Amino acid sequence: MTSDDLRHLPWHKSSYSGNSGNCVEVAGHPDGTRYVRDTKDRERGVLAFGAAQWAAFVVASKAGELDR
Repeated sequence: MTSDDLRHLPWHKSSYSGNSGNCVEVAGHPDGTRYVRDTKDRERGVLAFGAAQWAAFVVASKAGELDR
């Protein structure tokens, strides 16, 4: 996916980000891919996760497996 394509996706800021400046944004593509970027530095690049990878992340996150 090109940078221009990524700019046109609907990006959503995490509701847990608050005003600390440590924010991430997530965008979903119709093919199931999820893209994640740093809100402070949107031009730096994105991480892409397939549908199965994203689903595993969400399950692990909700179960508290990723808590410090």
